[in-house]
Amino acid sequence: MKKIDEVQRRILAEVADLHEVPIGAYNIRANGESVGRNSTEDIEITTREEGDGMNIRIKDGTKNQSVHIPVVVSASGLKETVYNDFFIGEDCDVLIVAGCGIDNCGTQNAEHDGIHRFYVGKNSKIKYVEKHYGSGDGTGKRILNPVTEVHMEEGSSVEMEMVQIKGVDSTERTTTAELGADCRLIVRERLMTHGTQTAGSVYVVTLNGEGSSADIVSRGVARDHSYQKLDLKIEGNAACSGHTECDSIIMDEGRILAVPSLEANSVDAMLVHEAAIGKIAGDQLIKLMTLGLTEAEAEEQIINGFLK
Repeated sequence: MKKIDEVQRRILAEVADLHEVPIGAYNIRANGESVGRNSTEDIEITTREEGDGMNIRIKDGTKNQSVHIPVVVSASGLKETVYNDFFIGEDCDVLIVAGCGIDNCGTQNAEHDGIHRFYVGKNSKIKYVEKHYGSGDGTGKRILNPVTEVHMEEGSSVEMEMVQIKGVDSTERTTTAELGADCRLIVRERLMTHGTQTAGSVYVVTLNGEGSSADIVSRGVARDHSYQKLDLKIEGNAACSGHTECDSIIMDEGRILAVPSLEANSVDAMLVHEAAIGKIAGDQLIKLMTLGLTEAEAEEQIINGFLK
């Protein structure tokens, strides 16, 4: 693996919990190029013919293995769009860890737009972890626009953990999923914005197969003058079940817009949405302050627990 600096190492720890070269398949990208890659007997990583991303192919029956594909940007002014396609065979059980961190200490904007497409084979189980993080004391913005597409074949299961809790000035997050028969999708999203940051998060989930189900929960905290928009849609086209939940805390002069949408095209589609936006309850603050915490410390404890 090519040498990476201390800033890049710190970002890798934040977005992928990597403190050393991971075991198994991986591709580490820094400032627009791959600085380390490893394939295994069951997981092959190759550069796309177009040269703007990767193909990750996972063989049938691959279990208890992982793929790490973190991205680090520490060059002010860099803007890139990367396409990564995952072809997951049948009867697999694999962990995929992605994520991007931008450290911008310059005056120009730095932007990474990652498009991840998943083709999940029959009866496979995938856990996907995506963390986004920003740092740096420059005036240039840190911009991340992830797009995630999921195509699930019969009996497959996908669990997604989508996290962005610090330092990203602007993000437009779009996730779409199409589920076949007896498929299951679970999404847990956590967002925090502060300052004048903006975050848009869109989910469009289509339940096409009988017995398919989706459970999408988004938790957000908007502080200072930041703004969040959550747009969650589930479309039920068969005997299926879907649940979305927006649970948000608003602070200071922050703003949050939740846009739920349910579309049932089958008499046997069971779809539910829940939404709540509010401030931190005063009795919660008082209870923690009686234990010796300051008001600011009590707020942080509540927020950390809410986003955990």
